[in-house]
Amino acid sequence: MPADGIRARSARRKVTDLSAPDRADEGTGDGLVIWHPSPCHGARRGGLRPDLLLIHFTNMKSAEAALARLCDPVAEVSCHYLIAEDGRVWHLVDEAERAWHAGQGSWRGAGDVNSRSVGIELSNRGAHPFAAPQMRALERLMRGIMARWDIPPEGVIGHSDIAPGRKDDPGPHFDWRRLALQGLAIWPSGGTGAPVPSDQFRTLAGRAGYGAEFSDADVLRAMRLRWRPWAKGPRGPDDMIVLADIAARFGVDRDGAGA
Repeated sequence: MPADGIRARSARRKVTDLSAPDRADEGTGDGLVIWHPSPCHGARRGGLRPDLLLIHFTNMKSAEAALARLCDPVAEVSCHYLIAEDGRVWHLVDEAERAWHAGQGSWRGAGDVNSRSVGIELSNRGAHPFAAPQMRALERLMRGIMARWDIPPEGVIGHSDIAPGRKDDPGPHFDWRRLALQGLAIWPSGGTGAPVPSDQFRTLAGRAGYGAEFSDADVLRAMRLRWRPWAKGPRGPDDMIVLADIAARFGVDRDGAGA
């Protein structure tokens, strides 16, 4: 069990302090986690432990509606945490357990992302930016999860990364750069770089983590959601430069290492 006590000892409702130095001074969440257990979970398979932190949006009318669905045994979906717009955080599944949030998909050549990840749902329909109290609550929560499971910034990904073409969350309005500036995600270096041949797209995408089973168009859209959400039209030189930069600095086989 994590030493900081964020794991609940029973199925009763519990509130846990995130104990972060930058507690929010607005919003009703204010650094508290509400234990609200979901029945939709199981054991992680094959001895796997989290090496990914997967971010979603709910695409539902309210956090409460999402909470009900994530705790409905008929729906058979869940996540480890749900964060409302005002910063309230519900803890639904123990981090040591396998929540049912990722579905089919792969990252860095491996499937069963549910067994390899901690999942966080953000109450948002994808059409507008994420609220400041919500982002602060997310950042505090992420710091604890990443420390407990030794997840590096490159292990923080979106649902769209593991399922290009099927999922687009957390979407184009999610501020990945804000997280990267705090060491909670990765972001391109910003240099122009040398031209990168377009025929290297799939090789570089694979090194960045994207599965070979997805189409070029879906992978392009997914990588743009992460690093170039303003980009439109066919793949261009700037897409290749960004992908080459990410692959070189955070790729699966950098320095000869595997996934």
